[in-house]
Amino acid sequence: MSYYIKESTGVDEASIAGSKEQPFKTPAFALFAHYQAADADAAEPKLFVSKVDENGVEEYLEISASALKKAKKGCEGLKKKAVKQKELQEKQEQQRVDNASKQMAALDISIEEDKSLAPAKKSKIDRSYSMIGERVKISGWIHRFRSNKKVVFVVLRDGSGFIQCVLTGDLALAKQTVELTLESTVTLYGTVTKLPEGKSAPGGVELVVDYYEVVGLAPSGEESFSNKITEDADPSLLLDQRHLALRGETLSGVMKVRAALLRAIRRVYVEEGLTEVTPPCMVQTQVEGGSTLFKLDYYGEEAFLTQSSQLYLETCLPALGDVYCVQESFRAEKSHTRRHLSEYTHIEAELAFLTFEELLEHIETLLVKSVKYVLEDPVAGPIVKQLNPDFVPPQAPFKRLEYKDAIEWLREHQILNEEGKEFEFGDDIAEAAERKMTDTIGVPILLTKFPVEIKSFYMPRCKDDPRVTESVDVLMPTVGEITGGSMRINNIEELMAGFKREGIDPKPYYWFIDQRKYGTCPHGGYGLGTERILAWLCNRYTVRDCSLYPRFSGRCKP
Repeated sequence: MSYYIKESTGVDEASIAGSKEQPFKTPAFALFAHYQAADADAAEPKLFVSKVDENGVEEYLEISASALKKAKKGCEGLKKKAVKQKELQEKQEQQRVDNASKQMAALDISIEEDKSLAPAKKSKIDRSYSMIGERVKISGWIHRFRSNKKVVFVVLRDGSGFIQCVLTGDLALAKQTVELTLESTVTLYGTVTKLPEGKSAPGGVELVVDYYEVVGLAPSGEESFSNKITEDADPSLLLDQRHLALRGETLSGVMKVRAALLRAIRRVYVEEGLTEVTPPCMVQTQVEGGSTLFKLDYYGEEAFLTQSSQLYLETCLPALGDVYCVQESFRAEKSHTRRHLSEYTHIEAELAFLTFEELLEHIETLLVKSVKYVLEDPVAGPIVKQLNPDFVPPQAPFKRLEYKDAIEWLREHQILNEEGKEFEFGDDIAEAAERKMTDTIGVPILLTKFPVEIKSFYMPRCKDDPRVTESVDVLMPTVGEITGGSMRINNIEELMAGFKREGIDPKPYYWFIDQRKYGTCPHGGYGLGTERILAWLCNRYTVRDCSLYPRFSGRCKP
């Protein structure tokens, strides 16, 4: 028996003859098709492969020994795949038969509420944990579903928590129950009971269901939720399906910690006497360098999405005293590192009449107390413990490390800069080196006094060393920089020199310069990246896991 193979136009299908007129695409499938045929003989078929000579003339030549060996290996793989496919089809057919018989039996069962029972009290899941013995009405999404003969177990989710629900008798056998799917929405009625000793479930309770209603039935089959979201899916596919991935326990857990963190931050600011303000996001000035500005057409004028609210916060000091904001900031950095986003939630504060050392102590207080409040939160605390069991909350005072000493540390430990050379004073310490230093030291670090050349125009020089600025980065083990701050120049002449050094036209900044004209004062501030703090708290590899819908270079959907 002979078969012909032509890679360019051949087709690997059982219906193909494998002739010159209908060649196969691959030698492996040709062998597979031969041995699968009902009238196949034991003799090994001859395979002829299409070749084009140097004159462009096509001819079929018998396959080489090495190519035949490879084809036989490929054929064995196709055979195994066919066996698995057949087993899967048989299993699916058996499931179809079983489901059909269940459905036939279920057709005669109707679900009706027993009106003689006590009226059900509407409740959220987390509140139901304390309602032992009471009949409740709970609505939510089916998070897990398991059928065990005449008992059905449902784990219901409503955002406030999870609860295990048990359906027995006709409720478990009814057609309506047989057709339930993951992520369907239901309203369950039943009695909250304490779990028996040795059993475990969320809240230590389960709901014994006596009646339920389907609110929205999610699809089954190819469109089922489990086919849309799988644990081993490519990260880009999970980002495309972010609206569904958010329903997972880990991602939703991080979002709950995020909410608790922002509550804790605001709580500390209230305790420290700061006032919250909401600066604009559309601006016509830069803060962190023009290369990372997102430009937009603002009614015919050039404008930008803000990189930072710092300059506006400074203008609030004379009117409102110490202030803060929780705003989105935007950086047009074509960076794909695990700690960069194009849009992130920026926690920023400005404080008046303080020294650099007092600014450092304030940042320590904010971080220490905020983390403490998150860990004490009844929802967020256990999530952090689950996601990051080895997390050690920071304690003040943090380790102080000046930039010049960090350079020496990097040189002593033979850590090289991005050019593969020894670090020199004036080099920017890039992420990889900074992370290695921070993780090796293993404690929170206040890295201070960076050179003038690598910091922003508004940062003042240190009086004891005019080469460096009164600036600080807060570095945490496993995540690196989470906070950057500094004192601000409060002298007009020095500020104008900073503009000139950076090549910035000072005219659009007249309102900012006026802060030094109409009652200047020593002041300083900082910005915290919410997502970076969450990555540190929740032990996430990338800040993308800590944003509801992450935006970065190449990603602006859904």
